Amino acid sequence: MVSSEADIDAAIGALGEEGGGGIIVLPDTYTTTHSAIVLAAAARNRVPAIYPAVEYWAENGGLISYGPDVIDTTIGAASYVDRILRGEKPGDLPVQQPNRYILAINLKTAKTLGLDVPPQLLAGADEVIE
Repeated sequence: MVSSEADIDAAIGALGEEGGGGIIVLPDTYTTTHSAIVLAAAARNRVPAIYPAVEYWAENGGLISYGPDVIDTTIGAASYVDRILRGEKPGDLPVQQPNRYILAINLKTAKTLGLDVPPQLLAGADEVIE
């Protein structure tokens, strides 16, 4: 478990020293708050990583991002706010989940890490960053 910026760097650095490892960054406020540190540590230590949201991670050097389409979920949230403001009770609204997920692959990062991305994975990507 990490609880400081130094812990993030040390944990990812240890993975880089072991070789053959990688990380899956979970979507939470801690990793989002420290995203620049996580990205920098993964790059510096040559650790492949999969990140939770396309809108930031892959576009800023992360290897792979996979997560819900933030625009789609924001539109869904706005419709719920509208329904509540029109008098519906929040407890009466159905639980929803994202309808669309986005896979982004950063080929520049893959090349830097010495990784070949399989053509099948590239074919299924919504966004390929070169």
